[in-house]
Amino acid sequence: MPIAEAIKKSFASASLIRKMFEEGSQLKKQHGADKVFDFSLGNPDVDPPAAFHDVLLKLIQENVKGSHGYMSNAGFPEVREKLAKKVSAEQGVNSDASHIVMAAGAAGGLNVVLKTICDPGDEVIVSKPFFVEYRAYAANHGVKLVEVDSLADFNPDIAAIGAVLSDKTKAVLINSPNNPTGKIYPAQTLAEMAGILRAQGKKTGRLPYLVSDEPYREIAYGVKVPSVLGAYSESIVVYSYSKSLSLPGERIGYIAVSPGISDKNDVIDGLIYSTRALGYVNAPALMQRAVAELTLEKVDVSVYARRRDAFMKVLDKAGIEYSIPEGAFYLFCKVPPGKNHEKADDFTFVDHLKKHLILGVPGASFGKPLWLRFAYCVDEKIIRASESAFMEAMKAW
Repeated sequence: MPIAEAIKKSFASASLIRKMFEEGSQLKKQHGADKVFDFSLGNPDVDPPAAFHDVLLKLIQENVKGSHGYMSNAGFPEVREKLAKKVSAEQGVNSDASHIVMAAGAAGGLNVVLKTICDPGDEVIVSKPFFVEYRAYAANHGVKLVEVDSLADFNPDIAAIGAVLSDKTKAVLINSPNNPTGKIYPAQTLAEMAGILRAQGKKTGRLPYLVSDEPYREIAYGVKVPSVLGAYSESIVVYSYSKSLSLPGERIGYIAVSPGISDKNDVIDGLIYSTRALGYVNAPALMQRAVAELTLEKVDVSVYARRRDAFMKVLDKAGIEYSIPEGAFYLFCKVPPGKNHEKADDFTFVDHLKKHLILGVPGASFGKPLWLRFAYCVDEKIIRASESAFMEAMKAW
């Protein structure tokens, strides 16, 4: 029997990030890992804080009866309470355990949120460029993703978002610090966003949600990440420890709703039900208890800052323009003009770089053609060693 047509059709647009990562693995086998400059996958390589290993060892040795069994689908009450205090401090709101639902990472959390707030046919607005998997998450729930160009500096274009708001708009989805640009949306932008959503609510009688995907909140370079929960009452934050504690494989995060959200009980009950209905059942028990004891810990962000600066020097020397990232660990670059490639697109340039054993991801994957993304969550030695390959690639280009 054939597989589902929707899945079969999705193969053609499957994540190019993973595709490039797999190609990188093959190239490393052929040429040696030190000869391939793989900047394709945002897989953090910075070690988790030492405290994580200490906490994990302690929890394993406690051997408390029932500690690995089912709990409330929302998570352990004591964990939710501790994380509510974390949310209150960083978002400037008065959260408690009733505002927190534990999630299987940000991806799991976003799917739970979309299932909870959206009916098939509803629309969710997102600014380009955006994380590639948003399209798949929207499709999971029969949601139309309305893609809107951002401003030249990669801030959301508030006027453009306002122009596509409709009776079908259920939410605006933002990601700050942003993947792939590293842009951090300023407080003024969030205030303007809240303004157009309130105006839409008055017009339609239904306030759209503002959903903020925040796995990179702690990866910021001297720029404050403003509060979304404090900016707009109908807001929902989805958070992951994949980057802040370098635990992507552990699939642990949470959903935090604004204390002022309308129909709070229905929203929370919906998130809890969707966690169960989507098959997550609950976030991993051991990791819930671990992160509850690590609310003040994070990876050494200075490592990423040094890599960012080193990579920008390489790109400057090679003559490749980029947007300076304020957070996350990506450099989003323009496809450069070339004497033999005046009209080349991002796929052509990425293929050209691959011949020089440099791997990046075409910007079209993120909804932004003629750009490409490099992930600098790799050893700084690799970044510095890539300079000669970039120089040769640009010379040939």
